[in-house]
Amino acid sequence: MGLFLCPDSPLLPPPLPPPPGPAGVGEPLSGRGQGQGAQVGREDATGGEGPTAQGATCQAAGHQGALSRGRAPWVPAEATGPGRGKAGRRKGQAVAPPLEESRSSAAAAASLLRARGQLGVGGGGTITGGQKHQKQTAAPSAAASTSTPGAATMPHQYPALTAEQKKELSDIALRIVAPGKGILAADESVGSMSKRLSQIGVENTEENRRLYRQVLLSADSRINKCIGGVIFFHETLYQKGDDGTPFVRTVQDKGIVVGIKVDKGVVPLAGTDGETTTQGLDGLSERCAQYKKDGADFAKWRCVLKIGEHTPSALAILENANVLARYASICQQNGIVPIVEPEILPDGDHDLKRCQYVTEKVLAAVYKALSDHHVYLEGTLLKPNMVTPGHACPTKYSAEEIAMATVSALRRTVPPAVPGVTFLSGGQSEEEASINLNAINRCPLVRPWALTFSYGRALQASALSTWRGQRENESAATEEFVKRAEVNGLAAQGKYEGSGEDAGAAGRSLYIANHAY
Repeated sequence: MGLFLCPDSPLLPPPLPPPPGPAGVGEPLSGRGQGQGAQVGREDATGGEGPTAQGATCQAAGHQGALSRGRAPWVPAEATGPGRGKAGRRKGQAVAPPLEESRSSAAAAASLLRARGQLGVGGGGTITGGQKHQKQTAAPSAAASTSTPGAATMPHQYPALTAEQKKELSDIALRIVAPGKGILAADESVGSMSKRLSQIGVENTEENRRLYRQVLLSADSRINKCIGGVIFFHETLYQKGDDGTPFVRTVQDKGIVVGIKVDKGVVPLAGTDGETTTQGLDGLSERCAQYKKDGADFAKWRCVLKIGEHTPSALAILENANVLARYASICQQNGIVPIVEPEILPDGDHDLKRCQYVTEKVLAAVYKALSDHHVYLEGTLLKPNMVTPGHACPTKYSAEEIAMATVSALRRTVPPAVPGVTFLSGGQSEEEASINLNAINRCPLVRPWALTFSYGRALQASALSTWRGQRENESAATEEFVKRAEVNGLAAQGKYEGSGEDAGAAGRSLYIANHAY
């Protein structure tokens, strides 16, 4: 479309000054302009209309180009303000000519452009010579901009897993958290088992550890409908029952998925206020490959964070999130579903609101790291803490309040692609852990994941207390374990009504300060 210029229009910008001399700021436009302004400047320099017409023409057709080349634009002589000189202008700026002179110069520039065919004079919108020149010079510039090295582009996603690998991982995860099913965490290390056995006066030997695990794993088919997976410790993965059947086979024959603890414990994180990270990445791929051959289909890695006046620090959150993501990626490359466990300890006197805030920050960082490491979320499970007040908090909260805070934190941070959330018990009593899980599954908020359990102490405390290292107590101890498994299977569906055992063994607190596996 043609361009119309009204010589008397006050909207026309004032003309540029005549070229004062040497190249640089204020140098002549001849040979340096672009488009119409540059064309006029070159012709004027060889005998055109003179400096006034040259400046006006450039102002009308190449004003923006002049600005982009670093020249100081005209400002009205009347302009005043902070930082302006005696003539009311900023340093380096010239005083504009009177308005009448500006209009006269603009009119001359418009006439000159029309005479040279560089301005349209009608509504037909034909492209004149000057416009053709602009089109021709602009096209290479646009093409060059698309191929400029270092231009911002989205990172390329290299396939980390095949479709078959993804399906296998997803199927395993869904089997573990099928409706009404959860996880038995029987992955206590030798050191942790020493603490458990010492409570009942039993020596911490490999044989006694084997006998105790046999109490749990020899349960009958009733647990098939409420236990979807069992996490083993390395030692237990290769142990056998009294009849010579490997524990792995015993579990698999019940249709339960075998898991394995693969981290090597927490270590201090230097430069922090007693915070930690988790070690075990070295050689993890080789260990996962071997565990897969030996029957394990999922794994667990625990990171620990603490709530304090200045903790968890940004460093601790970032470090543990990245460690969990790296572990998860390695597991998936070996066909193992990773359980991601960023546990926030219940130590302290913080209230429910503080725990929810920290939980959200930690989970947000974890899922950012998982995304950065290209982890396939449909082939993972999350094992977080419930949002609860600190153990020393003077305020007591209802199960419904805990459920609302927990589900709200998850909804703000955990993608719906994750198949299931398997809560740790975090020192709650057996009954308390079941009641809170039940309330979570009754929470009146949308919950796109399976919300179930991955309990250790909250499934085993009564069984351990009943067994006491005696052969004659094995059957009774197994019954206690089955009972708690069935209760939590109901709680995972929001169907548990409570047992009224708050004063009994199931109601005893299982809290251990600064708990470590």
